[in-house]
Amino acid sequence: MASDTEAAVASAGQAPGGQAGAQPAGAGRLTLTAIRGNKRAVAGLGIVAAMILFCFAGPVFYHFSGTENLNVLNNPPAPGYPLGTDEYGIDVLGRLMVGGQSSLELGFSVGIASTILGMLYGALSGMLAGVGDAILMRVLDTVLAVPTFILLIIVASMFSLSLAVIIAILSALSWPTTARLVRGQVIALRDREYIQAARTFGATRTRFLIRHLIPNTLGICVVAATFAIADSIYALSALSFLGLGPPAPFTDWGSMLTGGIENLFNGYWWQVYPPLTVLILVVIAFRMIGDALNDIISGIQPGRSSRRRRYGGLVPFASR
Repeated sequence: MASDTEAAVASAGQAPGGQAGAQPAGAGRLTLTAIRGNKRAVAGLGIVAAMILFCFAGPVFYHFSGTENLNVLNNPPAPGYPLGTDEYGIDVLGRLMVGGQSSLELGFSVGIASTILGMLYGALSGMLAGVGDAILMRVLDTVLAVPTFILLIIVASMFSLSLAVIIAILSALSWPTTARLVRGQVIALRDREYIQAARTFGATRTRFLIRHLIPNTLGICVVAATFAIADSIYALSALSFLGLGPPAPFTDWGSMLTGGIENLFNGYWWQVYPPLTVLILVVIAFRMIGDALNDIISGIQPGRSSRRRRYGGLVPFASR
């Protein structure tokens, strides 16, 4: 996950007030106009918005009990059950909405928490330099060396994990990628002329971070957050698919796939394809948003970088 994110994030936007950041000529800023002008960003945001409405507003209009009904086990799509029922007689459409709530809540929580932590840690490390920076980077390298998903499997096999615990573990192990990117940006910025001028006038390190350095890393952080959300949703689904997710009555798209796969060879296709489709759509949508935002802050015009794309992210800007 870390390598994909770092490959996709290459530069940051300009500083507030027209101060030049450490990005190449032609780089842009994440403005509403720039996002609206990027088709991939609009498509990705549209899919995400539709899924949020489907998962959180859908249950308001589509009511279902969420309890087992032995009279309608494994029913195919029919009036009253638009996507059929599962092996417990639960409406697949209603379960799809509730499962999406868990997946999206985890994704946004991990994305926001890991990005904020990584931004602060990376900015502090880049600003300290010297011995302080070296110590903080060794801590970061240690956390990066921990295989996140394998650790989740080990912990889940020993304890019964709740959604909050999974969010905490993923957040605690996802921030180093953002921190390393932010550190590199801060190092590139700290010797700029306007930073030197601020030092001449007696500005403190805290003011450097808050006023000049951290605002210049927001572009990197936004892009990294989109990939963190996608990776977290995928991790929860994979964990639940293996039967190691939070226990029932908790449900998410991964746990729906587990039951559906077992019945797929019985011809119950409606128990597999709906959760698989929405999972793929959401993960691809967030990656589309991340790629598009990366192009915007890097100054790449739509369509210019298509030949340079790799699955899961972009090659670094410097290699384009």
